[in-house]
Amino acid sequence: MTTEMQEIAITEEKPLLPGQPDPAKDAEAAARILLDQGQEHSIETPHGLLHVTLHGTSNTRRPAILTFHDVGLDSKSCFSPLFKFEEMQEIVKNFTLVHIDAPGQEEGATAYPMGYQYPSMEQIAEMIPAVLTYFNFRTVIGVGVGAGSYILSRFTMAHPDSVEGLVLINIDPETRGWMDWAAQKITTLTSSLTEQILSHLFSQEEMSANADLVKSHRDRISKAPNLINIELFWRSYNSRRDLIIDRNSNFKCPVMLVVGDQAPHEEAAVECNSKLDPTTTSFLKMADAGGLPQLTQPSKLTEAFKYFIQGMGYMASSIMTRLSRSRTASLSSSYSMEGERERSRTLSQSSQGGQMPPSPSHTMEVSC
Repeated sequence: MTTEMQEIAITEEKPLLPGQPDPAKDAEAAARILLDQGQEHSIETPHGLLHVTLHGTSNTRRPAILTFHDVGLDSKSCFSPLFKFEEMQEIVKNFTLVHIDAPGQEEGATAYPMGYQYPSMEQIAEMIPAVLTYFNFRTVIGVGVGAGSYILSRFTMAHPDSVEGLVLINIDPETRGWMDWAAQKITTLTSSLTEQILSHLFSQEEMSANADLVKSHRDRISKAPNLINIELFWRSYNSRRDLIIDRNSNFKCPVMLVVGDQAPHEEAAVECNSKLDPTTTSFLKMADAGGLPQLTQPSKLTEAFKYFIQGMGYMASSIMTRLSRSRTASLSSSYSMEGERERSRTLSQSSQGGQMPPSPSHTMEVSC
């Protein structure tokens, strides 16, 4: 009787030595870095390429948060401090985040050649549907600043079923009148492009009070290798058409208007608020805030954004963190009903216990 011998290979499991790399942990760290930096995409649209950065996954049942920056900024310089803010992470981990850069405005963009025909504000808004199609997004929550607010408003008016909510920071829906136009022409002749854009981003008050922030943006803009691209975007914004706003026929979704009480566009935002439906519009006027509240006061804006999202039916179990546990927050609310005279009231909410989101028709002045 023949006995067959079978050779069995035994592999010894050896623990990693101190200092030896762990492939699993390295892969996890790499994934975390990729998630933090985002996945960059160049998306073809009817009016040219768009640079888009995706954080998270496009496979989600919730709407994506889609941002659009202001003139003189790109998606990173405009939104990174806000969306990397510690208390914003509760939102970021629950939603896909999509940052759109206006044509030629992304970091490292190649300068356009002389005579390049830059798209209008309306055409840039027409580029956004291609982004939703590319990622297979059904709906989004838009967050825009300045020129980005105008562009997202145009997009929302044209595609109301694609937008579940809209956060508009420093919106100016109207073009310049004759007096403003003449003043702008004089400014163009006497001021550099950088100074013109800074006067759009900051009020004169801020220029003096927040010199370090203003200087950092002055240096970044003036030394930008794609300065011609920035100038083209600036010209396009100044050539925009009025947004025809009527509370009965415009935005079909909840809207939150945000402006600082020291912002250069405060009056424009107040005027816009008066034309929107008070039952679906929140107006957040931030005390001691200037033209870029998402950079200077991310905690207040994060808290307001959480309220806004909760009002839409998302993150219902989220606990209000900063404002609710800080000293008493004073919310000055004013609202008007058609056929009734304007009324106002002040709500003082203690840091103890939960807080209910304010009515969407309220004007809130937050100071803390």
